[in-house]
Amino acid sequence: MTLAVPVLLDAENATSDVRHSASAAGGRLTQERRSASGRVCVIGAGPCGLTTVKNLLAAGIDDIVCYEEGPAIGGNWVYEDEPGRSSVYHATHLISSKRLSEFEDFPMPADYPDFPSHRQVRGYFESYARHFNLSPWIALDSRVARATRLPDGKWSVEVDGPDGRRVEAFDYLIICSGHHRDPLIPDYPGTFTGRVLHSHDYKRPEPFKNQRVLVVGGGNSACDIAVDVARGAASSCISLRHGCYILPKLMFGRPTDIMYARLRQYWPFLRDPIARLVVRLAVGPWNKYGLSEPAGSPLTMHPTLNSAILAALRDGSVLARPGIARFDGNLVRFSDGSTEAFDTIVWATGYRFSYPFLDETVLGAGFAQSPPLYLTMMHREISSLFFIGLFQPIGCIWRLADHQARIAALQINGNLHRPADIGARIAKETSSRARRYGTAPRHLIEVDYHDFRRELLRELGPYAA
Repeated sequence: MTLAVPVLLDAENATSDVRHSASAAGGRLTQERRSASGRVCVIGAGPCGLTTVKNLLAAGIDDIVCYEEGPAIGGNWVYEDEPGRSSVYHATHLISSKRLSEFEDFPMPADYPDFPSHRQVRGYFESYARHFNLSPWIALDSRVARATRLPDGKWSVEVDGPDGRRVEAFDYLIICSGHHRDPLIPDYPGTFTGRVLHSHDYKRPEPFKNQRVLVVGGGNSACDIAVDVARGAASSCISLRHGCYILPKLMFGRPTDIMYARLRQYWPFLRDPIARLVVRLAVGPWNKYGLSEPAGSPLTMHPTLNSAILAALRDGSVLARPGIARFDGNLVRFSDGSTEAFDTIVWATGYRFSYPFLDETVLGAGFAQSPPLYLTMMHREISSLFFIGLFQPIGCIWRLADHQARIAALQINGNLHRPADIGARIAKETSSRARRYGTAPRHLIEVDYHDFRRELLRELGPYAA
């Protein structure tokens, strides 16, 4: 679908079915006020965009267009071999368990494993869209090039589709396009003359066969890629500037995120010593992996969940290296004074917060350093702008994004109101996050899954159940 008008005509015929489907699936939105709420633009048809459309429809809002730049729903979970296209890599599996990843009103199939593959996840999203009949409101192959706020508060949205560029007018803008779009590559002294790419562009291990590969970073992508390329590379090394908590995806036979949820049942003063003991028993001494001892508690640092990298570091198929000091041709000089030659460097160093279709006057100059949003979704001044899924939990985003989308939908239809003291709440939220997680770029949107869920449900009030 490329034109908004036929999309909305189809949507009008499907509205009653959608509401019935949402109710049948145990949807918790009870529509108390069905009225014309304005036209809504949703950007992105990944999991956050899909749940946003679902919640808007359940709130009685059906004047919606969801623009998806790709040819299919699912966002980054639609695997693409094409370089430059943002997608998971070929070997991707869920990091969080299916039990704590699936939407609360739409369970994953019982025969799915604890950590489904990207193919299974994509199939799950397609089933979700069919169940809630979301397709009539989604325009595929449609990229939002520009979204401009007009003097009257409405939005002018320029869209590039198969038939060229067109301009549409909306009352509300909901951004669900994720924060894994603009690769962040750090700057080091010297010049590396080998091949360089960001994990954003990594797809398969075959191009790195017989090469000496250095993966930079300590997050889930870095660990996955280091293990993946090790299968055919001459050598695979992973460079970490400092110690970080790398944990197995299973502990004592159960998914680690479920074990963490159980740990929270203990009194707060007991959680940290119990967590340290459990990590010590499950992982052992960090020097056995060639890794530095992490500073701080496993409960205040975003852990990396990756069983494969732990095994690979112990059997030598992946080798740990310290942080980079400088480059000299194909030589990498590390912070401990050692030097090693590499053919390829893969930067798994995260992303900038980037929304090139929005004017900087909307976001503010400091947005990329620390997004000033209440509950990571509400703009301080613009009540018609929402961000869904702009956070990094210890756990999965999707369930929490579902609650955010419900808040947005209920504000749009008038059943919920923005807090009058939203500026003070943003300041408190930002400072609290900095105290708990620090100010490093990867922690700017860090949240604890369970604490953040409680905050979202508190905001929903009577609509949470």
